Amino acid sequence: MSRLRTLVGLGLAITLTTACAGPVSVAEPEVDPETRRICGDIVTDLPRTVLDAPRRDTTGVISAAWGTPPITFLCGVPKPAAMATDTRCFEVSGIGWFAQEGEGGWLFTTIGRHVTVQLGVPNKYAPEANALVEVAAAIEAHDPQHTPCL
Repeated sequence: MSRLRTLVGLGLAITLTTACAGPVSVAEPEVDPETRRICGDIVTDLPRTVLDAPRRDTTGVISAAWGTPPITFLCGVPKPAAMATDTRCFEVSGIGWFAQEGEGGWLFTTIGRHVTVQLGVPNKYAPEANALVEVAAAIEAHDPQHTPCL
């Protein structure tokens, strides 16, 4: 369980040492040019608010954040190790998601797409899964499903 807490904590926080007005610091993964293009298009089309939290700047180009504590969106990430042993998924607005609960919130990872996206949602925004509805259109528009969520 501590591995899951650490994984989810990293995904949720990315880095919480940011000032309220400053950009959210992110450690973006190294990605190939095609993934960077898809992720850039998705990030560009993400909404200005998620769960009524305003969008914030990040230190990266394939990430996004909203509110304080930040809801975090990171594109092009590797699939979590837990996904290999537990492939349960659920669909929200046409997007398949794998969910992991951790201390302080939830980490949601897309399933069945060319690029893997993670959305970290702190408990402050409960019900956390509602954030998935708000980011779904941008994901669907730029990274169509290739494998259904089962």
